[in-house]
Amino acid sequence: MAGPKNVLGGPLQVCCMSPRTGFFRTGKCETGVDDMGLHLVCAQMTEDFLEFSYEAGNDLSTPNPDYHFPGLQPDSRWCLCVERWKEALEAGVAPPVVLAATHISALEFVDIEDLLKHAVDAPQD
Repeated sequence: MAGPKNVLGGPLQVCCMSPRTGFFRTGKCETGVDDMGLHLVCAQMTEDFLEFSYEAGNDLSTPNPDYHFPGLQPDSRWCLCVERWKEALEAGVAPPVVLAATHISALEFVDIEDLLKHAVDAPQD
């Protein structure tokens, strides 16, 4: 059985293993019926985005030992909720994305052109 695909149509790659990310904490931005937030976008954190997320009510910087969450710093990679990435895009603070590790279902919410503009691994024609 083939695994999940990324937004480029290839196999979904690992986003980050340290800290271990993804709804299922597999390191991949995989999703399932219990993933109400749709953690689909593999993003590389920036100071601006972390501040934006904090102000929007989701503190990603502060460690939370109860959930084995070390807190994120700029340059950390994390599977973001696709709607939060879209909000950040509209606010002008969208963090860079890793296309190979971003789930294809993200394309139901955001345009590939927007992802390409923010990609750290944009394909070379």
